[in-house]
Amino acid sequence: MDVQEKLYTVAEYWEVTRQPENEGKRLELVEGVIIEMPPSSRLNTIIAMRIGHFLSSHVIEHDLGYVTGADGGFELGPRDVRIPDAAFIAKERVPELAGTTFPAAPDLAVEVVSPSETPRSVLDKARAYLAAGTRLVWVVYPEERVVDVHRLSEDGSMNIQTIDAAGTLDGEDMLPGLTLRVRDVFPEAPAQ
Repeated sequence: MDVQEKLYTVAEYWEVTRQPENEGKRLELVEGVIIEMPPSSRLNTIIAMRIGHFLSSHVIEHDLGYVTGADGGFELGPRDVRIPDAAFIAKERVPELAGTTFPAAPDLAVEVVSPSETPRSVLDKARAYLAAGTRLVWVVYPEERVVDVHRLSEDGSMNIQTIDAAGTLDGEDMLPGLTLRVRDVFPEAPAQ
């Protein structure tokens, strides 16, 4: 006999996150299943904040919208809440700032890959963002010092462009004028 795990809605997910035993935990809702995200490594949080810094500087200067960090949740559907490491959402898509999560996908989602993530889980996450309306997903690989840029092609398939440390990320028409050298995303390793 199969035992079906309960699938949660966004409202039920928020009830679970508010329970005392879940205080301080990073929980995502993935296709109705609540998943506890492992803590980020030092390197991952530094990279996420560096990207957030560059995004925020550009977004604030040009009054384009809002940049969130690893506490900013986005509802990708009735049973999906994702918490990217950094994200951008255009001002015109956010009627107000009250509330816990944004009721839509971000325009740009940034995921810094941890060693515990599988290639399949990373692709699934990028697909979920794009299917929900995210225009660009930057997937950062700290060990390889590369960023995979995920976007939908005109035919609806996912296009992935790998940019190495010598390359540049572009905000395209969503963040006009934003260019970010990939090497600036990664901190220099401390001297041994």
